[in-house]
Amino acid sequence: MTGFRGICVPIVTPFDEHGEVDADVIRSNVEFLIDHGVHGIIPTGSTGEFASLSREERMNVIKLTIDSVNGRVPVIAGTSAQSTRDATEYSKFAEDSGADGVMMISPFYGRPRDAEVVEHYKTVARSIHIPIMIYNNPGTSGVDLKPVQIAEMSRVDNISYVKDSTGSTERVHEIIRLCGERITVFCGWDSIALESFLLGCKGWVAGVANVVPKQCVELFNLAVNKMDMKAARDLYYALLPLLQGLEAGGAYAQYVKACMELLGRDPGKPRRPLLPPTEEEREMLRELLSKVPP
Repeated sequence: MTGFRGICVPIVTPFDEHGEVDADVIRSNVEFLIDHGVHGIIPTGSTGEFASLSREERMNVIKLTIDSVNGRVPVIAGTSAQSTRDATEYSKFAEDSGADGVMMISPFYGRPRDAEVVEHYKTVARSIHIPIMIYNNPGTSGVDLKPVQIAEMSRVDNISYVKDSTGSTERVHEIIRLCGERITVFCGWDSIALESFLLGCKGWVAGVANVVPKQCVELFNLAVNKMDMKAARDLYYALLPLLQGLEAGGAYAQYVKACMELLGRDPGKPRRPLLPPTEEEREMLRELLSKVPP
């Protein structure tokens, strides 16, 4: 499998009416996304509510996704964990199950020091042979990986990608400046996607692609493959209200699932303590979706 690029979707984890993982919906969602041209699938990420899944559920979702994709696009398994031991276990399992790479957020809650975070990633990298995508999301993890730390880790052979979810275009160009060709940067903040492509991002980990995969793929193709900036900008501005609405709401996974439901798809409800959006929020999402071009 060649390097990762393009629209990689951190898929939702669907739950049935009993609150259990729904394998059939995982399979149908994977088919829907691949049919609409996405370039990669990421199970058990933040949008997939990984922190609310048991160990067995996480492994089951990873294996189900890999089997459903069946080699058609890369699968980058979310293997984030508080402890290095658990992150290593999940990452080894993902590799053994056929994943093409893993994505890890920094250990959360404990607020490890800079050297501890770097060693965490390096330890997991030494335990597997597939690429690691660093996932920097200080808003959720409480740990902010600075570009200089990412540059240090990029010298490890299989730490090859970073998803930057700081929402800062300055971070994007600083990582690229410091790391050069050693690491490939993915946008991880929906409402700066076009700016990130122009700065050199080779892909977008797009939670919103659960909702509008066709439009996300088209934006990438226009901006990166065709370099048609006028058409890319026109599409981006049409998508921007939805992108901003999802990022600003403070309920990303819940909003994504609600949008899928409003479009007639079956994501299930979020797992408690997360609750479905209120009727007022659903109306806001319905209005945002109505402005998205077909």
